[in-house]
Amino acid sequence: MKILLIAGGWSTERDVSLNSSRIVEGVLRDAGHDVTFFDLLSGFDRLMEEARRHDFAFIGLHGAPGEDGLVQALLDAAGCPYQGAGPAGSFLALNKAAAKQIFRQAGLPTADWEFLPLPPPADWHPRLPYPLFVKSNTGGSSLRLGRAENRDELDKALAAIFTAGDAALLETELPGRELTCAVLGDEALPPLLIEPLAGSFFDYESKYAKGGARELCPAPITPEATARAQKLALEAHRALGLSGYSRTDFILGADDSLTLLEVNTLPGMTATSLVPQEAAAAGLSFAQLLERLMELGRARRRS
Repeated sequence: MKILLIAGGWSTERDVSLNSSRIVEGVLRDAGHDVTFFDLLSGFDRLMEEARRHDFAFIGLHGAPGEDGLVQALLDAAGCPYQGAGPAGSFLALNKAAAKQIFRQAGLPTADWEFLPLPPPADWHPRLPYPLFVKSNTGGSSLRLGRAENRDELDKALAAIFTAGDAALLETELPGRELTCAVLGDEALPPLLIEPLAGSFFDYESKYAKGGARELCPAPITPEATARAQKLALEAHRALGLSGYSRTDFILGADDSLTLLEVNTLPGMTATSLVPQEAAAAGLSFAQLLERLMELGRARRRS
């Protein structure tokens, strides 16, 4: 099969995308596919033209464009199938403030939040109690994720986000451990428990530094918590109108309560990334996972 592997782009996660896509390229070539490595940064104006020359587009992007649905919309217009969610679901999942509204309306447990699209006025005070987590509203890979215990720390975290041109999302800190659960097709995979070692929470350093975190899959949690995480991951996936696959992140409380943080529609894709680890726990090799994603993408296009 002729595959257009779309990588790079121009988001802050460009390097992550290039590195992981090279790994995907090797696995696809080993499986006998004819792969064109396509850096979106230099090739954006040729995307539809190239897509029409290929049987399938494998999206290896992180951040926007890619997770915002733009590339998916162009591929739809070109008639080229791809893995994962369509344009609308991708956009809604990437925008944390929008996704949390959908979760709340669907009755899914998500932390209270405050959305700041612009720097607030001088007399502003957060509605939520400290400590606060400060997030880029559309950023990924835990970039510019900060924790603030007071106003000075909050202002510094907000300044970094607004300087980068993004909006901010505030959430009250929730005690517990970080848990993630992927959906593949119509089934939830075994959840994975994350234990940061390089810091107190799963920030960029913990995610990508060697030895930054311990990742345990299947998660050593109760069968009841496992079943509930899988149920909520499926419900979040469906509430956002996603297809193919996704990965939902939670906080697991000491009482086994689960609070939904966000859903990722283009999760990391190396053999040691979170979703491939969960797929391996379900009996799928990395190569089999990639083939399954392409199978699901082609089926979505046919329907």
